[in-house]
Amino acid sequence: MSTDRLEVERFGTLSIFFPMWNEEQYVRRAVQAASEVCVLLVEAGDIQDYELVIVDDASTDATPQIADALAAADRHVRVVHHPENRKLGGSIKSGLAAATGDLVLYTDADLPFEMIELVRAIRVLRTYEADVVSAYRLDRTGEGPRRAVYSFLYNGLVQLMFGTRVRDINFAFKLIRRRVLDDMTLVSEGSFIDAELVVRAQRSGFQVLQIGVDYFPRTRGVSTLSSFGVIRTMLGEMFRLRSELKAVTPVTRAPTA
Repeated sequence: MSTDRLEVERFGTLSIFFPMWNEEQYVRRAVQAASEVCVLLVEAGDIQDYELVIVDDASTDATPQIADALAAADRHVRVVHHPENRKLGGSIKSGLAAATGDLVLYTDADLPFEMIELVRAIRVLRTYEADVVSAYRLDRTGEGPRRAVYSFLYNGLVQLMFGTRVRDINFAFKLIRRRVLDDMTLVSEGSFIDAELVVRAQRSGFQVLQIGVDYFPRTRGVSTLSSFGVIRTMLGEMFRLRSELKAVTPVTRAPTA
């Protein structure tokens, strides 16, 4: 019997970034939860190092001061400050630009899922040689009927317009390989950026896999994602970018050894 073992793919640096606007009640908890899981991943040999990036979107509460204090106390934490509010799309673009890791995770400061799910997501990404792992909520009843209806209609519209089969496209859990990010330039400034990222990745020939996770709705502060202004901006960007996204074609890659 052969004693040869398959070489397991290891990753260098993992970047996790959090877009934050007035998240003083969540910022410490989010960084602590991410740090604990990253330490486990380093100890297990799945990653070599990690960085946690806080994108402060011109917050008017104590978020900037708390974030700066966390960064001063931990070399793994960095902060990007926006002088003006750039909404979710602008914050995600800043986070992606600041992230230096081989793997990048984007999520929200209110921790809508248990951070330990990241261990499973990395395992799925590695085992199935995926490029993006996008999570969906197994049970959405906790977010209320109005947001559930909005999300159902929006996901259906994105599927109809772009042919994607991602079932919870705006959920803030996307684990992405560096090669995906190097191949695309995102332009959305609003919440359509989640869909833009997935559509560009799929049309460029990258593999997107989905996993279900338990969902924990926000218990502090107020979410703005179901406001009329956010929805209007999201739909406007969807229709403006429809032609551009449909024109995206698969990238040509050099064969692997």
